[in-house]
Amino acid sequence: MICPFCGHNDDKVIDSRASEAGKAVRRRRECLDCGKRFTTYERVEETSRLMVVKRDGTHVPFSRENILRGVTAAIGKRPVSEEAKQRLAADIEEELHREFDREVPSHAIGERVMAKLKALDPIAYVRFASEYYKYKSVGDFVEELRELDGRVSDVKDQQRLF
Repeated sequence: MICPFCGHNDDKVIDSRASEAGKAVRRRRECLDCGKRFTTYERVEETSRLMVVKRDGTHVPFSRENILRGVTAAIGKRPVSEEAKQRLAADIEEELHREFDREVPSHAIGERVMAKLKALDPIAYVRFASEYYKYKSVGDFVEELRELDGRVSDVKDQQRLF
């Protein structure tokens, strides 16, 4: 593997273990040039690739990295671990492969991302939703915040009862 820090192409594997319920192998590596450590994942390439049908009707290959990029942007500097982001993307990918054979509408992906982000981090959810729904005014944004705040208040009220 090429070291992400120095670009050297020689490393040693320090640790290997099954990941993502046995569907991937996680490897910790150490660069033999700079000594820094990094993690790689090895997965089986799906033979029946999903195609994403975008809003404009174009088709593009499904990419877990696109989900991860959007989630990472929404989370920003929030206190969410890299592992939680990876798990979110993997869960969505598994759901999509179970539910869709060849084509998946982009809105189905966006809805799943929002649902999982809402449970993981409400601030990241609002950030993602603002891009996804392309809010046209501050009023739209405020309405979403009110709905989210109402749900959070309901949960807090329920927790106080127990």
